[in-house]
Amino acid sequence: MKVQGKTALVTGASRGIGRAIALELAKQGVKRLLLLARDAPRLAEVAIEIEMLGVEVVTLVLDLTQVVEMNIALAQAWRDHGPIDLLINCAGVAHQAPFLKSQLLQVQQEINVNLVGMYTITRLVARRMAAQGEGTIVNVASLMGKVAAPTMATYSATKFAILGFTQALRGELAAYNIHVIALLPSLTDTDMVRELEWFRWLVPTTPEKVAQALMRGLHKESPEILVGWQSYLAVWCNRIAPMLLEKILLIAAPMQDKNQGYQRRKYVRWLKSGL
Repeated sequence: MKVQGKTALVTGASRGIGRAIALELAKQGVKRLLLLARDAPRLAEVAIEIEMLGVEVVTLVLDLTQVVEMNIALAQAWRDHGPIDLLINCAGVAHQAPFLKSQLLQVQQEINVNLVGMYTITRLVARRMAAQGEGTIVNVASLMGKVAAPTMATYSATKFAILGFTQALRGELAAYNIHVIALLPSLTDTDMVRELEWFRWLVPTTPEKVAQALMRGLHKESPEILVGWQSYLAVWCNRIAPMLLEKILLIAAPMQDKNQGYQRRKYVRWLKSGL
């Protein structure tokens, strides 16, 4: 897909990967950007940056989980600014905790934003894309949608679900000339991630590199876009030695209690015994 002259809608555009993607689209010559997020001040700051690049910007201060408000806002945006050619579902939240200590409210928030919110806006936009006979949808998943990680059970579950959702839509919407793509960043240095305990040995990438990888993937029309060598290594290892990768992830994960520490030492001994 060539983004020049197109209209794109980016969710989660006020920070992190969403912000970087919006800026990269502007640099690549997109005609109009619709930026959606809940944080009005930060969204306004991003809009100013993009307008300085000569791109028309429309800000939508919305919560993806509010279905009625989303429906009204999208209908008005489509009417006032024309068809959306590219939808990038980037909004998401992550909470980190051992499963037995997880909090239901945080679990519900991850599911509501990462899955239900993405489903809601995709349904609203995809119906209109189908009517116009073309479009591209990018769902930002994660490497954790391929390789689940301890202390991130619900987040991993939502990202696995996003990949399944993307694959299903890719088949269903192909008849309407709608391309559906999954973007799978590894650990990315964003505000959200800085609040988490990082896994050992994992080197974070930058939002800008994720955005650049997306542009390359769009140009090639890749169905799935992995970002960085660590992602390719993890996916390859998961294919040929999934049990080994599980042990390595358990060792690398930030552990919270004595029992987990015991389990880590146990697996370290197991791993060394096999070397």
